[in-house]
Amino acid sequence: MLVVKKFGGTSVADKERIFNVARRCAEEYKKGNDVVVVLSAMGKYTDELIAMAEDINSKPPKREMDMLFTIGEQMSVALMSMALDSMGIPAVSLNAFQVAMHTTSVHGNARLKRIDTERIRRELESRRIVVVTGFQGINKYDDYTTLGRGGSDTTAVALAAALHADACEIYTDVDGVYTADPRKVPNARKLKEITYDEMLDLATLGAGVLHNRSVEMAKKYGVPLVVRSSLNDSEGTVVKEEVTVERMLISGVALDTDAVRIAVIGLKDVPGMAFKLFDVLARKHINVDVILQSIGRAGTKDISFTVDKKDLDDAVAALEENQARLGYKELHSERNIAKLSIVGAGMMSNPGVAAKMFESLYNEGVNINMISTSEIRVTVLIDENDGVRAMNAVHDAFNLAD
Repeated sequence: MLVVKKFGGTSVADKERIFNVARRCAEEYKKGNDVVVVLSAMGKYTDELIAMAEDINSKPPKREMDMLFTIGEQMSVALMSMALDSMGIPAVSLNAFQVAMHTTSVHGNARLKRIDTERIRRELESRRIVVVTGFQGINKYDDYTTLGRGGSDTTAVALAAALHADACEIYTDVDGVYTADPRKVPNARKLKEITYDEMLDLATLGAGVLHNRSVEMAKKYGVPLVVRSSLNDSEGTVVKEEVTVERMLISGVALDTDAVRIAVIGLKDVPGMAFKLFDVLARKHINVDVILQSIGRAGTKDISFTVDKKDLDDAVAALEENQARLGYKELHSERNIAKLSIVGAGMMSNPGVAAKMFESLYNEGVNINMISTSEIRVTVLIDENDGVRAMNAVHDAFNLAD
């Protein structure tokens, strides 16, 4: 049996936790299984690297940031291999270059294209635990790239798919997927299982347990995921295609405070305008989420949308550069907003779900700025200061409490 285990930064934050992870991996190894371990950088080390870079250059080149970031994971995997060796377990650490994890060339947000598995298979055949750097890859120019936020999850799932692993376990500082973030909603309940689609929406909408790209990849390649805590031995949550228990109306509530709203005012009300606007952002690799277009009046219309906070400056700069081509009158941005979402496959066959959510927000005196829906989710844009209170109100309205 081949098992891929991924451990986040908090799981390897210090010596004690590194040995805790090493013991877990050794237990798996002693069962006779092949073990591949994927690690993030230790604790808050990535934040320290960012601070160092910004101390030198307030706008450091993205290529050089990727070069710098790779230090974090290389430190983690080397120390983990040393810990395993001290316990008498043969282990080898490999970085993205040594494995050969091929990615696109978008620095800071590259996508994995393929993984060469020969080196890993060779090490596994020699009965070593293979400890691999998460979050990083190499492009066609042999430059280091990084996979963006939550990239180590994606590395683990991609390795599980490429190696046809029997299991892919994602270890975090919470012991599974909850109906809401238990740090913000104290009575949130742990789910035994959840579908890929529900998990994908929750991950995209701010539930920080798994990264959305990793769920996307798991669904595409049919990799069964288990989300567990690195700090205890509880069961965790299984993420898979179909759930066996009866579907709940709502699986979870997610809050994302990393979104900002941009409003483009006074666009011409003619065909192709939305394409021109969003093409400008796509060329800068900026993801757009909630979109609202006003009804045309006097030959003009307004389009509002949300982007990630880190992309705000680039998005505004791109739109200002193209003002003559787009022909808008005004450009506004708003930072203090939050996206609150409910997700659940059960809402496809149950009317009145959105109304129930809106009623709970009305009862709390929370104003809704924008609404976006799909078959299995409803998202509203609200004031950031109302976020946690609104999240708890919606969670209670759907009786999701433990």
